[in-house]
Amino acid sequence: MIETPLLQEEPSGIATSNQAYVSLSRRKWLGRISAGALAVAGTSMIGTQALAAEPVNPGAIKDGMAGAGTYNIRDFGAKGDGKMLDTAPVQAAIDACHRDNGGTVLVPAGDFVIGTIELKSNVTLHLANQGRLLGSPRREDYRAGKGVPEGNGNIVLLYAVEADNIAIEGRGTLDGNGKAFYTGHGDNTGPGNTERGYMDRPHLAIFYKCTNLLMRDTFFTQSAYHCFRILHCQQINIDGIRIYNRINKNNDGFHFNSCQYVHISNCDVRCQDDACALFGSNQFVTVTNCSFSTRWSIFRFGSGAAQHIAVSNCLIYETYGCPIKISSGRAQLENLTFSNIIMRNVTGPIGIGFSGASQNSSNAAADTAKPFVRNIVFNGIRATVVPLPVNHPDIPFEVYIKNGEQNSCITLNGMGEAYLENISFTDVHVTYAGGGTAAQAAKRDIPKIAREYFGVWDQEPAGPPAYGLYARNVKGLTLQNVRFDYEKPDARPAVVFDNVQEASINGLSAQGSPEVPLLRFTNTKDVMLSATRVLTSAAAFLSLEGTGNEGIPVDGGDLRKAGKPVVYESGATKKSVNLRV
Repeated sequence: MIETPLLQEEPSGIATSNQAYVSLSRRKWLGRISAGALAVAGTSMIGTQALAAEPVNPGAIKDGMAGAGTYNIRDFGAKGDGKMLDTAPVQAAIDACHRDNGGTVLVPAGDFVIGTIELKSNVTLHLANQGRLLGSPRREDYRAGKGVPEGNGNIVLLYAVEADNIAIEGRGTLDGNGKAFYTGHGDNTGPGNTERGYMDRPHLAIFYKCTNLLMRDTFFTQSAYHCFRILHCQQINIDGIRIYNRINKNNDGFHFNSCQYVHISNCDVRCQDDACALFGSNQFVTVTNCSFSTRWSIFRFGSGAAQHIAVSNCLIYETYGCPIKISSGRAQLENLTFSNIIMRNVTGPIGIGFSGASQNSSNAAADTAKPFVRNIVFNGIRATVVPLPVNHPDIPFEVYIKNGEQNSCITLNGMGEAYLENISFTDVHVTYAGGGTAAQAAKRDIPKIAREYFGVWDQEPAGPPAYGLYARNVKGLTLQNVRFDYEKPDARPAVVFDNVQEASINGLSAQGSPEVPLLRFTNTKDVMLSATRVLTSAAAFLSLEGTGNEGIPVDGGDLRKAGKPVVYESGATKKSVNLRV
């Protein structure tokens, strides 16, 4: 059968081919062709009868070519005029391709307005140069993806569920038209929010329980919600795509949940919310040769078993709310590496928080597993940290700046009985804006909060007590060839340790303040310091506070610019330090 769309004009000005179809059999179709034309074509009556016995398919495949056909959506009735709703012909092309054992669905040049579309197994969606799938501005043209979980919303423009061997490729565009859904409200899924927010809006794409997913070269933009939600999928390859997603609130780039064998390379992501969220139990993930910019965070981890993840050769710029953010309750995080990373103009460059307690009281199963956060490597990091976030000029709404985002530092924050284990920083150079105050330096009672890194510092006075690194409840911390500078004077120590054990600091260089010691340790044990350098005048090299400090040898280094080598406060004694300089 040839299905010819009967087009109807909607009051909104968007025509639709979803309403009805006129079916025309091949026999009737051939009957309308003149006998002369058939004779010229060399078509016999026997041939005509044979053709009439089979349905017509605009993407029909010759014998022996199953799975290799091209299905042009215009052949199925799509107009591509930016006005008519082309959902039905686009879906018809995908369905025909899927029935014929797969192939390529071609989106040629044009603006094809669509609502919800389902991508199916063995189908490659190819967006040609100047080809654009444009989301309808009308909510009624969208629906929940069939079988997609409701969490974080399941209204969607393009989706696939339990599909294999699917791809989106080509240098065309998938545009969510997200401005049409802007209300000024977010989804309220951030820390401290208890009421459900604005979720009745379409994500750009959702993939759920899919295997062998490929995306390459395409431009994805202007989602009304997240750009990609990739949930419980395996074998994912994403190469050379661009994401520009700054038209609405909660405009994530990639949002992964419990996926395996994920490989992202050569991508450019500019978004408003999390650029590459890795929630749940994502494992065997690589991200390389990418650039990122966002208001909130780039690599964000939550609870779950996030393991065996390598990020390398990436550029992060104009990113606030913490580029690398790990915020976990009863997690099992291990074997994460971040290497060769440049961060330009960021706040809170790295934040790890770990409470060891479930953040979801209904998640009884998670509470049976022993939680841990361990074996995390930062290597070859160069960063410049600004004093506070700056609104991006291309985000069309103001973004609230939290107190804790100001005068930020690297934060390693374990709570109670929970410890971060085996965290290392090698060849790291961070330049801070400076400007920290004596009131910030005086902080001692640090809130027991392990969610967002800046939530720890939201209490007044805003900001952490160190300008370089604050570490609490860490076992096995290594700083090797680390340098902390500031652009203008800062009245805080460079490094503050609180209940840190089994640490090695070798080749640390940092600028000091005449008002405070360069380093401050509280209840800290078995820390080896060697080859340290005090770059500018400091009140002292090291301050020990409390009776719980012990086993701290200081071996060599250049401490000439420190007023004193060590000062002892709140019951600390000289026997806790072995000074060899």
